[in-house]
Amino acid sequence: MNDAMSIPHLIMNASTVVQLVMLLLTVGSILSWIVIFQRTFMMRRARKAHRGFEDRFWSGVDLNELYREVPPEQETQGAEHIFRAGFREFNRLMPKTRSPQAILDGVQRSMRVAWSREEERLNLHLVFLATVASASPYVGLFGTVWGIMGSFQSLSMAQQATLSTVAPWIAEALIATAMGLFAAIPAVIFYNRLSAESGRLLGKYEDFAEEFHSILHRNLQGRSDAGGA
Repeated sequence: MNDAMSIPHLIMNASTVVQLVMLLLTVGSILSWIVIFQRTFMMRRARKAHRGFEDRFWSGVDLNELYREVPPEQETQGAEHIFRAGFREFNRLMPKTRSPQAILDGVQRSMRVAWSREEERLNLHLVFLATVASASPYVGLFGTVWGIMGSFQSLSMAQQATLSTVAPWIAEALIATAMGLFAAIPAVIFYNRLSAESGRLLGKYEDFAEEFHSILHRNLQGRSDAGGA
């Protein structure tokens, strides 16, 4: 490959529109990789935190003691956050409300709000990945079309049509296509992977909320039976 047809030379000498397309795709690719690494590490920490909290929760520890051990709400995440929100509402309503169902409804609402916040936290920036995945091929295709248009213009102005006349335009067009795919393919793969992982974690959080709700229901039922006796 001679210097005139090398990739750096083609990029530096591409038309302004194609250069802007390449710059946009490069920025999108870099940002998507930043999101991929950040979200991957965050998901790994979330899985580890969930396993640790569930082991502690099912170890038979007293719920009041566990609640005191849980960090403030701003520092909690996952099932720990849902537990803190639900048990705080439980303790708040117990002295005020005689109806067990009203207490359980309040606990469920609090846990649902906490779960929604966890959903927002886990899915943060995944929309950006989806956007890069879906838009990059079309952006690259735009650069390709523009490059091919340039090749036809070169042919129309050339007295003798030769491959050397259109080769640079076609090459820069293909580079734009390749860059679009380079940005889109990792974004598609990791968007699907991270979305699936987020769904699995949210399912575990939902299961925990249901189990915790059942524990509180049995607790209230036991107190009602003891009070009636």
